[in-house]
Parts: sequence; C-alpha cells; structure tokens
Amino acid sequence: MFLVTGATGTVGQEVVRHFPADLPVRIMVRDPARAAFAGRAAQTVTGDHGDPRSLAGALTGVRVAFLVTSRVGGDDDARFLRAARAAGVRRVVKLSAAAVLDPRADDLITRWQRANEELLRASGLEWTLLRPRAFMSNTLSWAGSIRSEGVVRALYGMAANSCVDPRDIATVAIRAMTGETHAGRAYTLTGPVALTAVEQTKQLGRLLGTPLRFAELSPYEARALLARRHPAPVVDALLESAARTRDGAKTRVDDTVREVTGRPAGTFAAWAERHVSAFAPR
Repeated sequence: MFLVTGATGTVGQEVVRHFPADLPVRIMVRDPARAAFAGRAAQTVTGDHGDPRSLAGALTGVRVAFLVTSRVGGDDDARFLRAARAAGVRRVVKLSAAAVLDPRADDLITRWQRANEELLRASGLEWTLLRPRAFMSNTLSWAGSIRSEGVVRALYGMAANSCVDPRDIATVAIRAMTGETHAGRAYTLTGPVALTAVEQTKQLGRLLGTPLRFAELSPYEARALLARRHPAPVVDALLESAARTRDGAKTRVDDTVREVTGRPAGTFAAWAERHVSAFAPR
C-alpha cells in the first residue's frame, strides 16, 4: 500500500490523479469531503499529523509514504515519522524546498524544512527528498485581479525564478515512490527556464488574447496582502525569500525532471494553457 498525505494540496492532488492504476493507494485527508476528486481509485482515510491514533490507522499496511507538511514551525514531520516507524513503513518521499541548499537562506520556513530533512535522514527509514522551486500554480493568486481588472500585482516583477510545474513534481514523486533506485536521493526540481513575473504576465495575456498590465507592489503593500493569509513570522519568511529572488538566488535550472522521468520539465506556457480558464472572465 502507498500513502499520500497532503492529498488535497497542489502537488498531492497531482500525485493521486496520476498514480498508477494497478497499484493500491491510500490518501490521508483531514476533511474527506475534499477528497471527492480522487474517485474510487484511492482509499480515503481521515487523519491529521497531530492525532497519533489517526496516523496509526492511516499508516497500517503502508510500505511507502509521500509526506507533505505545511504547519510551519510545527512538529508534524516528527509525529509522522514516529508513527511510520511503528507501522513498519519502508520508505518516505518528502516534499521539501530548493531553498534548503542556499546558505544565504535563513528564514523561518527554510530552517524548518532543513530540520525536517534531518529528521527524515536520521529516522532509519529509506528516504527521498524532493526540493522544488516555486510552483507555477502560485500565479493562480493573480486570477482575481486579472479577471476583474486585467492587472497582475506582484513584488519584484523583474526578479527571475525557475518555477516548476506541480505535475512534474508529482511525476517525480510517483517515480520515487514506486521505483527501487531513488532511496537516499535528493532531487532539486525546476522548470526549463527562469521567468520573471513580468514575463509570466505577458504569456498569460497572449493566451487570453488581451494585454495584461503588471503593477509592481512595494514591500509594504506585499506585506499587507500576505498578512491577510499568514501569521507575521511566516510573512517575514516569505518576504525574505522574495528578496533572495530579487537578488538572483533562484535562477538556476536543473535537468532533474528529465533525468528522473525521461521527459523535459514542462514550460510555464504549457501549464498556463491547461489552466487558462482560471484567469478568463466569467
């Protein structure tokens, strides 16, 4: 049995959708109502990283698990790994972040991910680490202003990031879960080219058939917007990360997607074409 945590998240959903039909997969979710997308192909269990009993139930009979945690600064990874060892899980494939490799990155989120990686490596379980750059799907946060005003508002519009298609991350995750050659490996995952927000805005405009305007946010404005969704320490970490993007820390392109899957990483244009309806006027 294979277990997917974070199954209703950006990458988790893609893992579930593309998991081999001939392999048994179980998804752990806090709210089963949000798992309807999985259909009958996956077994759904209710579980939470903070509930040891539910973790034990979700991990019963599991050989390989895909681990996604999101409560920054929390101990969800430690709880999960304890339960996984007790249940006899063989391998854990963990979603981490490319920033852990940058010695200049010392924000809260990166320190938390580094610590979680260390926990997994020291757990005694087989492990594989996935370290993606920013998700192409992060641009979905622009959809509202594009639909209503034809405007993209973002911080540091000329800062380039080698963002990656979440479907590529999921494909690598599935290979790492189901193959026998990925234990002890750490994969940095990027798209095929580093793009700026201004360039992404132009590509979206071409797909929509209308020019879009890019409006640069000030750090103050960006902080105010982020504070609507995140606690202050996370906002600080996100702004520190954005500053490193501004300074060119996220432009490197790796060919790992091709090396693991046999096909090149998807482009932003291809991702946007699949999701163009999200940006189109309703």
